[in-house]
Amino acid sequence: MFGEYGLYYGDKLFALVCDNKLYVKPTAAGRIHISRVVEAPPYPGAKPSFLIEEGMEDRDWLRELVQVTVAELPQPKPKKQKPS
Repeated sequence: MFGEYGLYYGDKLFALVCDNKLYVKPTAAGRIHISRVVEAPPYPGAKPSFLIEEGMEDRDWLRELVQVTVAELPQPKPKKQKPS
């Protein structure tokens, strides 16, 4: 897959940490919250995500970003049952 870390809120994957950088899945609410968006793929071949460099020390700002992002992401698809 991507070889680094995935960040989940409940069952939703909302961000990746690759090469010590935070990449948040793009959403309309996240774009509004960030305001000055920088987009970049977290690894070669990946879709662009929001690269979070500024605001990392602001816990309230980061918490709000996670909340608005997760609220907008769809529920994950149910995993298929393996035949026994």
